[in-house]
Amino acid sequence: MSKVVEKFLKYVQYDTTAEENSHSFPSSLNQMVLAHHLAKELKEMGIREVEVDENGYLMASLPSNTAKSIPSIGFIAHLDTSPDMPGGGVKPKVIQSYEEEEIMLNENILLSPKDFPELKEYVGQTLITTDGTTLLGADDKAGIAEIMTAVEYLLENPEIKHGTIKIAFTPDEEIGRGADKFDVQKFGADFAYTVDGGKLGELEYENFNAARAKISIQGQNIHPGYAKNKMKNALLIALELANLFPAQEIPATTEGYEGFYHLHNFTGNVESCTLDYLIRDFDSTSFQQRKEFVTGCIEKLNAKYGKGTLTLELNDSYYNMKEKFRGSEHIIDTASQAMQELGIRPLIQPIRGGTDGARLSFMGLPTPNLFTGGHNFHGRYEFIPAESMEKAVQVILKIISLYAGK
Repeated sequence: MSKVVEKFLKYVQYDTTAEENSHSFPSSLNQMVLAHHLAKELKEMGIREVEVDENGYLMASLPSNTAKSIPSIGFIAHLDTSPDMPGGGVKPKVIQSYEEEEIMLNENILLSPKDFPELKEYVGQTLITTDGTTLLGADDKAGIAEIMTAVEYLLENPEIKHGTIKIAFTPDEEIGRGADKFDVQKFGADFAYTVDGGKLGELEYENFNAARAKISIQGQNIHPGYAKNKMKNALLIALELANLFPAQEIPATTEGYEGFYHLHNFTGNVESCTLDYLIRDFDSTSFQQRKEFVTGCIEKLNAKYGKGTLTLELNDSYYNMKEKFRGSEHIIDTASQAMQELGIRPLIQPIRGGTDGARLSFMGLPTPNLFTGGHNFHGRYEFIPAESMEKAVQVILKIISLYAGK
């Protein structure tokens, strides 16, 4: 078993599910537990500058081993996993020499190339899957394992020249808090890469502009037998609101550069209910128009049902980082060159989501996103080819080598 796979299978045993309703930082205790475990590993490798702060951020530094002037490069991954699926009790399955067959995750769940045709790209390779009851955690424990393996390789091969390498593992990326307490100045990198992408070859430096709309509806509950002209059913108002949104502008019907509205959560009863919408768009003008549309829907229904029936909390989450690479295109070009020299076709495409790198780029640390190799993140059908993880390690090392040779 390769070192990166060995590390990955160890890290997924830590349940680091982010807890969206938690007010602590990090949101779940085991993120801190994993951070301290990784710090111990780094120290045992021989890295002296390692720290886990009170918020769960691990930062470490591998000093330059050359007198050349080389930029300080950061590599970043996140500790937490998505709350969309259980992340505890992960029991990975390792399928050697995959042969395009259906994979029985458990007696009720199949991972089939009929449903996931991308499986056919990995015939003959080693696949790591779930057992169908949890997510796998490749988002982003694969990124952690790949960074750790690359750093260990540099330490074991000191003849490889490199500049200062900065490492950071962050909490709560999955719930949008990953960069909240990230100290860019303390980190000390000139630029960085998040290792948090999907399939082999992905290289991303564009992402959604993102906002979240929390809409609360206050109804008026009356005994249904005596409710005429009195009842105000919050659930029906919520359905009326949902029907105002464009039916074809949802995640299931959009791709590429198309934005959407996503009803993320809906809870309540006749008396009161809450809807959470995620708003996404690549274009800043369209993004603003989407937010204005939501505000207009609230105003329209308040005019119908009475002022204050619906209340809106609308907050921006992150912005498209593309503009932050003007003048720093070498960061992307070098990653692309690294992949090409390793025989990997760069897949430069927009991120239909966000990473810590998006916010960090706006905080002064340009940070595009590299692939981890994983597929179907956040669910029971998640899988990752071992060979893609090994390639990710090679890309990290090649980027470091290319900058050392400039």
